[in-house]
Amino acid sequence: MASGTIASSDWPGAAHKDRSPANPAAARTRLIAIDALRGLVMLFMLVDHVRETWFLHMQVTDPVDAATADPALFFTRLVSTFCAPVFVALTGLSAWLYGQSHTKAEVSAFLLKRGLFLIFLELTFVGFAWTAKFPPSTFWLQVIWCIGICMIALAALIYLPRAAMIAFGLVIVCGHNLLDGIVLTPEQPFYPLWAILHQRAIIELGGGMIAKTTYPVLPWIGLIALGYALGPWFAKGSDPALRMRRLTMLGAGLILGFVLIRFANVYGDKPWFHAETPLRTVMSFLALTKYPPSLLFLMPTIGFGALMMALFEKVQDHRTMPMLAMLGGAPMFFYLLHLYVLKAIYLVALAIYGANKGTVFGVDNVATVWIWVALLAVPLYIPTRWFAGLKQRRKDIWWLKYL
Repeated sequence: MASGTIASSDWPGAAHKDRSPANPAAARTRLIAIDALRGLVMLFMLVDHVRETWFLHMQVTDPVDAATADPALFFTRLVSTFCAPVFVALTGLSAWLYGQSHTKAEVSAFLLKRGLFLIFLELTFVGFAWTAKFPPSTFWLQVIWCIGICMIALAALIYLPRAAMIAFGLVIVCGHNLLDGIVLTPEQPFYPLWAILHQRAIIELGGGMIAKTTYPVLPWIGLIALGYALGPWFAKGSDPALRMRRLTMLGAGLILGFVLIRFANVYGDKPWFHAETPLRTVMSFLALTKYPPSLLFLMPTIGFGALMMALFEKVQDHRTMPMLAMLGGAPMFFYLLHLYVLKAIYLVALAIYGANKGTVFGVDNVATVWIWVALLAVPLYIPTRWFAGLKQRRKDIWWLKYL
């Protein structure tokens, strides 16, 4: 990716290669910034999944309990909160970019097929990477499932006018917390549908199998619509300086808006509280609901993403940008690779040292998480770089774009 003009067309819906840009330099900065932001998020995700590997005995709640959580664990977990929102927003943005060289029908068809493929991956290869059990007794409907559902929804939504798309996204993202009080029980009508859309719950599948809706999808559908509506800012021939100003204003506005609404303590998430120490009070202020993502969860995470996108466009010639962009060029490959590597490492550690934390193997301090991230970053980067290059060289292998 040394040229900087390559962007993947894979999950989570990355940008297409711009074959004839009106301004090659502008195309280079916008595409490398998109992939670099995705690559940064992949590293954040690695931090969280390493945490889950070594801290099975200390699973954090959602939201993280600011009154009791270890601060080091709390802020390590906080790093990962940017992952899913930025991924989903980039999925929508990249679908719009893909549409610059494809018809709406082609974009819709790709989104539908890719969404179904992601759901299949979640229920098979991803689920097995987490549990190492087949067949599973529990299907965890997590982020890959969620992005798949969002892509299927976007396959229909792209036919809306841009103004209607923005209105649709804003109504869902800003207003869905009004639905928090609707809690259905398994015997009530529409319980499975509501569990998928907005209520984190368990769905009985029969035969001793269940599904857990870890990622209720309704707010994410609103977010992917807003990401798609942002597309014209990144159009061919668009002014990078104007785009960077817009992204900076958007990011700063979202973060400032979050602070003001959160301080008011009246809407958008559970109330924060004054704790016995200033640190605990700050933790309470930052302890936001991800499942499903509250308005206040999405505002600072997307705000951060917008600011980082503007920064990456500005510093796209820095030597770290091609490395980050390469990670973002094959995100599904990296995702599957790191899950299986982490599971293998954990099983080896369990076999050697045994279950030293109840029924699982674990470590005693959060510093170990960061050490393992540092140790794994390069070994995971090397095969990801190879695969991203393979995808760009072998356009004739159709199925590579799905990985």
